[in-house]
Amino acid sequence: MTHRVFIDGEAGTTGLRIRDRLAGREDITLIQIDHDRRKDPDARREAFAGADVAILCLPDDAAREAVVLAEGMAVRLIDASTAHRVAEGWTYGFPELSADHRSAVADARRVSNPGCYATGAISILAPLVAAGLIEPDEALSINAVSGYTGGGNALIAEYRDGTAPDHFIYALTQGHKHLPEIMRHSGLSARPVFAPSVGNFAQGMAVQVPLHLHSGRTLAGLREALAAHYAGAHFVRVLTHDEVGARIVPTALNDTNMLHLSVNGDDAAGCATVVAVLDNLGKGASGAAVQNLNLMIGADEAAGL
Repeated sequence: MTHRVFIDGEAGTTGLRIRDRLAGREDITLIQIDHDRRKDPDARREAFAGADVAILCLPDDAAREAVVLAEGMAVRLIDASTAHRVAEGWTYGFPELSADHRSAVADARRVSNPGCYATGAISILAPLVAAGLIEPDEALSINAVSGYTGGGNALIAEYRDGTAPDHFIYALTQGHKHLPEIMRHSGLSARPVFAPSVGNFAQGMAVQVPLHLHSGRTLAGLREALAAHYAGAHFVRVLTHDEVGARIVPTALNDTNMLHLSVNGDDAAGCATVVAVLDNLGKGASGAAVQNLNLMIGADEAAGL
């Protein structure tokens, strides 16, 4: 069976990568709009009407407008923007979130694709909160570094023309747009301190959650809880200590849909750092969208990935 897919906003970074992952598949027919009509509401409405699934690769306001355009149609939606990640009636598109979440994504009519930082943070926090190893109201910090492609075309241009710094920290007022989804889908009730940064590399990401070891919280216990949660997951691996080595490299999983978790530290020192590594353009964006699409159309979850 061939499924008709429309990528609304396919000219952007995420849209282009999704298109490339889908273009050669025999089970997918891409619905495309002529370049000069890509913002024409009538052309987009016609594309929505002809699609089984539409993937929205748009700014937040444009994504909300697209949902209105598609209202009343049979088309199912995957939204890669921030607009619907904590909205009622939308299923969060992180299939590994819980034991039954994969089937929730598969059955959903509206799926919100997670943010890149949020994917890394939630992959660490949600299983540990569920296992009782992190309290929902615990005072936490999340530190992260991403490749510059996560900042959109303007930031990409800065790095490519050599005017951007090698590294910078931002979102200093604690208002980063990924915080609401991190809290909602991790089960946190207290707002974490979030310190994102950008490095002089195109893609890749590392997200860190530092933890004090106390009240029965050990390195082995943290690792075992994560390994149990992700047992059988196709795209998430919990690494052993020997697999991690002395350095963690944010670019290690570039051009894949994989996410690696590691628990690092010293029980005697009483400190740990749990780290997630992923490609901000892969599992953090286009790869996740294709994974969700595969589940929604009943394809192999790993098709095109």
